Amino acid sequence: MAKVLEFKLPDLGEGLTEAEIVRWLVEVGDVVAIDQPVVEVETAKAMVEVPCPYGGVVTARFGEEGTELPVGAPLLTVAVGAPEGLDLSGASPSSAASSASATESSGGSGNVLVGYGTGAPAARRRRIRPDRPDRTVVQTAVSDAQVSDAPVSDALVLAPAASGTTPAAVATVTAPAAAAVAVGVGVVNGQGPVPVVSPLVRRLARQHDIDLRRLAGSGPDGLILRADVDGAIRQAEETAAATAHVAQAPDRAPVAPAPPAAPAAERIPLRGVRGAVADKLSRSRTEIPDATCWVDADATELMAVRAAMNAATGPSAGPKVSVLALLARICTAALARFPELNSTVDTEAREIVRLPGVHLGFAAQTERGLVVPVVRDAHTRDVESIGAEIARLTELARTGKLSPAQLTGGTFTLNNYGVFGVDGSTPIINHPEAAMLGVGRIMPKPWVHQGELAVRQVVQLSLTFDHRVCDGGTAGGFLRYVADCVEQPAVLLRTL
Repeated sequence: MAKVLEFKLPDLGEGLTEAEIVRWLVEVGDVVAIDQPVVEVETAKAMVEVPCPYGGVVTARFGEEGTELPVGAPLLTVAVGAPEGLDLSGASPSSAASSASATESSGGSGNVLVGYGTGAPAARRRRIRPDRPDRTVVQTAVSDAQVSDAPVSDALVLAPAASGTTPAAVATVTAPAAAAVAVGVGVVNGQGPVPVVSPLVRRLARQHDIDLRRLAGSGPDGLILRADVDGAIRQAEETAAATAHVAQAPDRAPVAPAPPAAPAAERIPLRGVRGAVADKLSRSRTEIPDATCWVDADATELMAVRAAMNAATGPSAGPKVSVLALLARICTAALARFPELNSTVDTEAREIVRLPGVHLGFAAQTERGLVVPVVRDAHTRDVESIGAEIARLTELARTGKLSPAQLTGGTFTLNNYGVFGVDGSTPIINHPEAAMLGVGRIMPKPWVHQGELAVRQVVQLSLTFDHRVCDGGTAGGFLRYVADCVEQPAVLLRTL
């Protein structure tokens, strides 16, 4: 006997209490397998896919894309207990029937945390091409009173769809359940899901009333890129301007044009990653009495050492070393000399907590905003190891696949704002850390070198620190040591 099971938004960990629906991965009437991802949500930490612990037919979805739901709110309902012949897990019909039976008896896989499941193979998902024919799907309306564990029917049978199409799953409802569940069959006349490169592109199209189904994507396999949406927006604006222009008849007096209406202000919700960053920065400014010191350093020797390291050949030559990796290794050496800056303040206990290890965060700019991935145990890594981990985390950040654990737990942050062509800045401390080192762009400038004026590669370093954990002498000593290592990389060799 089939039952409708309700799947609620699970606890996503890290103290998160809500998530925004970015993209549904299944439609009403789709057959899902145990632990198959059904929806993509964005939290204050990252964007993740949520797997469903039940296998069966999706009967209802709760919330449109862009809706924010609290933890524990219903996500969807699944009719489980399918008869033999209805494939629920991508396996053979017999194994699908036993899987559905096991699901009904056990109440699902028990998957309540994102990223944890039963170990069963995930269902294979394919991109639906725009030329996919219409398909018959199950449309089910479930009353709130009977949404959880309510019997739907004695069986799910296969009913033939329209001529030329494949059979569709139809729920036959028994008399007692008919009052609570209404099951009908309808035809979706659209062209299926639209292939879009990212949720940001979909959101941009929605804000400007652009119909993605009318666009021809310029990406691989017709993938719609942001450039395609931008072009459609420009074309729509030009069309609107041409329509608004009305030619004046020669025998009629010209009519004074109406004053243009003031454009409406755009409102952008502070939620998701942007909202979390805003809250953390506001808290930092409110709670931390910060101060900033800075120094210009001659980075010519550091750049020469990096070039020599990357030019090395042979079996001992490793991967290319980035400037950020070198600066990160310099920071770990400086924190070993000045551990006061690798600490946090317990305001309730009125104590300074010095942390035993360095978990180095670095600022990374992505399409979804500024994120700070964390290199774990940076004090135990060499330059190559730090560089490889920075490259790995940066790629995850750009694709939106960073987990909440990879974005939390930092003890010191390195901010390379020089990539934006900026010379200097006074960064805001990443609460609850005690300091942040900012690095400007490295550029040729006139510099007095060995008593003579010369053109050298100069960089500005700025340190913002919590004045509760140390005074200016400690902060100045830390910054001066970092500058000395930049100007004379041999100084760093003493601590390696």
